[in-house]
Amino acid sequence: MRILALDVGDRRIGVALSDPLRMLASPLTTIERGAPDIDAAIDAVLAIADEHAAAEILVGIPYLMSGRVGAQARGTLDFAHALARRATVPVTHVDERLSSVQAERLLAQSGAPKTRDRGRTDSAAAAVILQAYLDAKA
Repeated sequence: MRILALDVGDRRIGVALSDPLRMLASPLTTIERGAPDIDAAIDAVLAIADEHAAAEILVGIPYLMSGRVGAQARGTLDFAHALARRATVPVTHVDERLSSVQAERLLAQSGAPKTRDRGRTDSAAAAVILQAYLDAKA
């Protein structure tokens, strides 16, 4: 069964998906969202999880470099808790510090043309989060 990973932001949620063997993570899509309306974003996440038969949903938490919970992490944790109340699969929190920076580096190294498409970076960041989780479980 697959694992879905989320890089949650105020404007977009990057989404990545594992392969069925849980060895490789791939960027999947980006969900556009309005910060105060989390219900529509949760509906979209749950629809994607259902469509791909995800057995678990990872939510990357952007802790401060000190490891403390800042404003962005607090908002992401609120989203994760709301998602967990509605999900029928486990919702797991993982540390995602610097995943967007790593995703931007990987995109640049891959030779992908530079673009202003932040959604591509967000879904790549979700794949970075997921791949680190998969590697740690191997």
